[in-house]
Amino acid sequence: MADADVIIVGAGLAGLVAAAEVADASRKVIIVDQEPEQSLGGQAFWSFGGLFLVDSPEQRRMRIRDSHDLAFEDWMGTAAFDRPEDFWPRKWAEAYVGFAAGEKRSWLIERGLKFFPVVGWAERGGGNAIGHGNSVPRFHITWGTGPGVLEPFVQRVREAQKRGLVQFRFRHRVNEIIRTGDTVTGVRGDVLEPSSVERGRKSSRAVTGGFELSAQAVIVASGGIGGNHDLVRQNWPQRLGAAPKRMITGVPDHVDGRMLAITEAAGGRVINRDRMWHYVEGIKNWAPIWTEHAIRILPGPSSLWLDARGKRLPVPLYPGFDTLGTLSHITSTGFDYSWFILTRKIIQKEFALSGSEQNPDLTGKSWRQVLGRATSGIPGPVKAFMEKGEDFIVEADLAKLVARMNALAGGEPLLEVAQVEREIRARDRQLDNPFSKDAQITALRGARAYLGDRLIRTAKPHKMLDPANGPLIAVRLNILTRKTLGGLQTDLDSRVLDAQGQAVPGLYAVGEAAGFGGGGVHGYAALEGTFLGGCIFSGRSAGRAAAKAVG
Repeated sequence: MADADVIIVGAGLAGLVAAAEVADASRKVIIVDQEPEQSLGGQAFWSFGGLFLVDSPEQRRMRIRDSHDLAFEDWMGTAAFDRPEDFWPRKWAEAYVGFAAGEKRSWLIERGLKFFPVVGWAERGGGNAIGHGNSVPRFHITWGTGPGVLEPFVQRVREAQKRGLVQFRFRHRVNEIIRTGDTVTGVRGDVLEPSSVERGRKSSRAVTGGFELSAQAVIVASGGIGGNHDLVRQNWPQRLGAAPKRMITGVPDHVDGRMLAITEAAGGRVINRDRMWHYVEGIKNWAPIWTEHAIRILPGPSSLWLDARGKRLPVPLYPGFDTLGTLSHITSTGFDYSWFILTRKIIQKEFALSGSEQNPDLTGKSWRQVLGRATSGIPGPVKAFMEKGEDFIVEADLAKLVARMNALAGGEPLLEVAQVEREIRARDRQLDNPFSKDAQITALRGARAYLGDRLIRTAKPHKMLDPANGPLIAVRLNILTRKTLGGLQTDLDSRVLDAQGQAVPGLYAVGEAAGFGGGGVHGYAALEGTFLGGCIFSGRSAGRAAAKAVG
């Protein structure tokens, strides 16, 4: 007799959504995870909670005109699908944009999610209308951030646990997916010693025993490879330049990619290994939780972006416009870092930090604190990084600022005061008129035409070298690992496909392990707010399909 109807490997967002759907169909589920119970929810807990929605009431209230057709054009221009194996990723892209423009919002609201009223404008692109980027703001912040996204699914699964439909097996690390003939029938692996480490910290890998569990279906929901720098470098694509010698890490240590090879050994096919999503605005956390803990700056469009030698990044590589285009340019310079230069006025209005723990107002659902963020100067978490973060430098005098930038970088001084001053003064002169040849100044003024940016995300254009706007601030930006865009190839029921394109009986994959759907629903690049949503959509698909198949 089987131990359960369905086994789910991974207790992150995608796994929890799948479990909730299976339990709703009165099927029995066992969720196994190598981490302790206090890490329930996985990476999603640490996220900013952004979700990609199309033509939402929040957008319409902000005077944004969006549509399914516009969003789909943006998605396809960004994904740039060009491989034979992109057949299923294209199908997933069509389905996901339809979901985002259709029932996604109402389905989530029925489950208790609420959204912050101001819609963010991420990945603006800046090349042309049919290329990369969001034509309009679509980044909807969940009230409660990542924990707020998780809450309704954790609650549903815990309720199913009380009804005897769900069991958790924490500290169970899968080493093998079992096949009986051609059909997947269970998993086996190691039982790890108990761990009391706080959420997100690296846990012990000491083995105390073994386990084997059987079921009619196995859903792989184990995440990507972002915590495993060896795998990131192994799969690094030439189109993004040489892999950085130094990277910091945007995900906990347990995001190790182990289950991809294990699922391959069971007959599944991994595609698009070279498609990945790493940020270029990383700063080292002054209070780290996991190894090389990185925080991403979510910048507004005003900061001056310089490379390691003080040369301004080319058009259209401005803050918040094209993540992978900027990554490719930075690696081409021969260095693995770059610089923001900005003013107190800019950091006060434009800087936010990604992560639930860096946004206590939104995470704690406190309108009083949110209003305080908008009216009381530099946000507390940002101010803490200014005072304690090793990547921040604050000086009233430009020469002193540049000297400290060189000292922080170490080695031969690469920055010359005259070069940096020339870049800033040239930029400042472009503000003397309401028009400009500087494309960033034009984009900055365009951003302020959007009500949301004007209210809370974009500082009024001003001259950086005017002491009234100071002091000056420099931020060293590091490359941080984050998302795996490729993964296990799946059909629209989240069934894992083999090398011949046939479904492996009894095997499913969801979330980042499946490239958020199909083995790479994003293609080469993402529009943001689509990672959590991809976990939800693929988890829902797998849960429903598996429940039906084992019925």
